[in-house]
This record gives sequence, C-alpha cells and structure tokens, in this order.
Amino acid sequence: AVKGSVHPISLKSIKCFKCCALLSGKVAGDIFQDNAILSNPVAGLMVGILVTVLVQSSSTSTSIIVSLVSSGLLEVKSAVPIIMGSNIGTSVTNTIVALMQAGERNEFKRAFAGATVHDCFNWLSVLVLLPVEVASGLVSYLARVTVSSFQLHSGQEAPELLKTLTEPFTKLIIQLDKSVITGIYLIIYHELLTFWLTLLLHVLIPLHLNASVSINTYILSSFFTLVPPGRHLFVDSGLSDLAVGLILLASSLMVLCPCLLLIVKVLNSLLKGQVAKVIEGVINTDFPYPLGWLSGYLAMLIGAGMTFIIQSSSVFTSALTPLIGIGVISLNRAYPLTLGSNIGTTTTAILAALASPREKLPAACQIALCHFYFNIFGILLWYPVPLTRLPIRMASALGECTAKYRWFAVLYLLVCFLLLPCLVFGISLAGWQAMVGVGAPFAALTIFILLVNLMQSHSPTHLPKTLRSWDFLPQWMHSLKPLDKLITKTTVLCCSICMNAPTKILFWPNSKTASAFT
Repeated sequence: AVKGSVHPISLKSIKCFKCCALLSGKVAGDIFQDNAILSNPVAGLMVGILVTVLVQSSSTSTSIIVSLVSSGLLEVKSAVPIIMGSNIGTSVTNTIVALMQAGERNEFKRAFAGATVHDCFNWLSVLVLLPVEVASGLVSYLARVTVSSFQLHSGQEAPELLKTLTEPFTKLIIQLDKSVITGIYLIIYHELLTFWLTLLLHVLIPLHLNASVSINTYILSSFFTLVPPGRHLFVDSGLSDLAVGLILLASSLMVLCPCLLLIVKVLNSLLKGQVAKVIEGVINTDFPYPLGWLSGYLAMLIGAGMTFIIQSSSVFTSALTPLIGIGVISLNRAYPLTLGSNIGTTTTAILAALASPREKLPAACQIALCHFYFNIFGILLWYPVPLTRLPIRMASALGECTAKYRWFAVLYLLVCFLLLPCLVFGISLAGWQAMVGVGAPFAALTIFILLVNLMQSHSPTHLPKTLRSWDFLPQWMHSLKPLDKLITKTTVLCCSICMNAPTKILFWPNSKTASAFT
C-alpha cells in the first residue's frame, strides 16, 4: 500500500539528494572545520551557498549549523551568514528543474521566471539584511530575546511525513549518517556509509558477552544494540563513498530527467482547454474587493503548510516550476507561494531544534529562529507594497532573456551558484582590505549601471546624450548577441564534427585506418 502511494519523482529526487550528500559530505565537513574563515560574514555567506548546493538540501546544511551552534563549536554571530547562504543555495534545485522545459520557448520563459523568483528574493534579502546583521546584530538579537522570553522544554523530534513514505525504499539502496559531516568538524573521520554499524555490532557486542569486558565497552556495546545494522544495496560492496555516490548520481539522473520530462508532457495533456481555464481561474483569482490583498497571504499560508508537510522547500518549489511553465500558475501567484515555502522550511528547523537536549536547547532554538526571522524580514521588505516586489520584475527579465538565449540558463546557474560564490569566497580569504578594494568599485559600478538603466527607461531627457543609450560602448559590453553568435558557431561546429567524424574514418581514401574497418 505504501509503495503505490509514493510518486516516482519523489523517490528519485530524494535519492538524487542522498547522492549529492554522499559525494560532498566530507567536503562540507572540511569547509565547516575552519572557524577563522567562518568568522568573516562574507565568507560564511558563500560557505552557506556552496555547502547547500553541494548537498542539495538546506535542511541538511541548516541541521549541521544548528548542531555546531548547540555544541558550542560555532558562534551564533558566525552562523547567521551561513544560514542566509543556505537560503540562497536551496533555490538551485528548482532552477535546474526549469531546464527540463527548454524545448518550448514560451514555457521555458515562464518556468525559468518562476524558478528564479526564489533566487532573486533570496539575493535581495541578503544584500539588505546581511549588512544590517553585521552592523547591528538585529536578527540574532531578536532570536535571543524570543528564546529568553519563553520557557522552552525539550520535545519530540519534528514529524517526518514524506520520509515515512520514502525512507523504506531509499534505505534499500543507500543509508547515510548525516552526523558524520558534523563529526568531521570534530576531526572524526570515517565513512558516510553505515557499513561501520555492522562491524561494531559484530565486534563490540561479542566482547560484551565476555566476563572480562570493561564497563566502558559494556556501555558502548549496549548503545549499539539499539542501532540496527546497515542493510542496503552497497553495504558489502567495498566501494568508497565517491564511487557509490557517482553510481547512484548517474542512475538517479538517468531516471529523474525522463520523469521530469514525462511530468511536463502529462501536465500539458491534462491541463488543456476548459480544464486549464478552470484551474487557472481558481488558483490565480483574487478575493473580491476590498479583500483582494489577502489572496497573496493565503497563498503564503498554503506554501508554508505544504512545505511543512513534505519537509522540503526544494521539492515544493520544484513541483511548482512545471505548473508555472505550462501557465496554470501565474508568476504573481507563485511568488507568495514561494515565500510561504521559505517560512515552512524554517518551522521544520524550529521543531527539530526543540528536540535538542535541555542544555543545548537555547542555542539551537536561537539559530533556528534566526533563519525564521531572516525570511520574515525578507517578506516585509519585498512583498507587502506592490512597488517593492522587485523579485517578480527581476525574474520576468531573466525569463525573457532565457527565452531569447537558452544557453543563458546554464550560464546563470554556473555563475550564481558556483563561480560567483567561489570567487567571492576566495577574495574574502585575503582579508577585509582585499574585499573592500575589489567589492567597493564593483558595487559602485553596479549601482551606477542600475541608476542609468532606470533613468533611460523613465526619464532619458535628464541624462546626457551619450548616456541615453549604451550604443557608445562595444556591443559585447551591453548585449549578449556576440556571445550568442560565438556559442552558436561553436555548437554547430562541434555537432558537425561529431556527425561527420565516423564518415571520414570509414571512407578516407588510402588510409590505414579505413582498411581496418573493411
């Protein structure tokens, strides 16, 4: 009964996340190991982005941070920028899902805009709130006051509703111990695979049966009798974490991509004509005047509730992306749903923090509430006033650009989630002087370009004639056309070489290679 109720896309998505965690878990632990680096807020922000992109789960990265803070190994002040970075990194998943609709230009435009509205919201929130937090400690202060004002007691762990359905299947394939990443921070190196559980059960428990066993061995063996041995597909394979992770990643991607394409095709066939009009009308319609403004907040509650149920903002926003692409959900409605999803994923972290031991409870709850307040402040900045809903306009512009130049989507992913974080992280390692020396001119140039673009659109007469357009610059500095021509020519050349290579080998006259094939 359980097997029939689990959607294949859920199983493959979760298995793909587990592969990423297996492949990059030790890397994440090593990154968290250097506390001197994490004391730099900019470096901490980039670490949060990179680690979340590596493990493909903000829940995993935030749980690592919560455990480090609650153990006293990481200060709340240093952890807040990492939490902000994890918020950005988690939006990479639905952006990748949007690539599956690249076959149809208009669908791709809507899907990519719906996916990147999450990115735009997170980046804008960080650009405003990170300097405020560094200067005043506002977010951490509010979280500390909230924790101190309540009589908190340790409770049960957060309910795992989606995992109840999927874990019996994923555990047959692979089992991971996420606490190992935290253990690496403590200089405890061992394999992520739970094969070590079987070894301990076969070595320690027999020792416990001997009369000469020490009290320490007795306690340790008694503890491990409560842990079931790891039984999964790779338990006795002898393969390393990297090898198993690569095998599972390749297999899961081979199934995940066709599943995503199939979902898009099925949705396109089901949600056509009158059915699409009815669903679109129900989802995108506002309440009657004067209560129309409440529609967005109701969508936020729905997004928060759905994310709490499935315990993954990545899964929820990834499910929205195809619906946005086929036009069932508008970008204006997807925006509050995404913001609600951000809130929903923080409530899960709060419940997980409440399950901490009594002595670790205040610190764990404080950092979990920092995540919550960050998203609340972001919503207050970029939603209540329609004029401030910049993420929608930014995402629409990205969608238009991607529809015109489809390769831009891949470039966007590489730059925003890999190259830019790595570059900024590298500069931040050189110290504040290098950061200011590089960042200040770049920030000033960016602000100048934004202001000029704004005036070109709304009040060009107030600009000098030279600045009323960017035509005075070389074309490659203000247009993607030269790069598009280069990429197109390169692609065509590579395709022609691949298509013609076998023919040249088989029919090349007077060739020794040709005779080998005859």
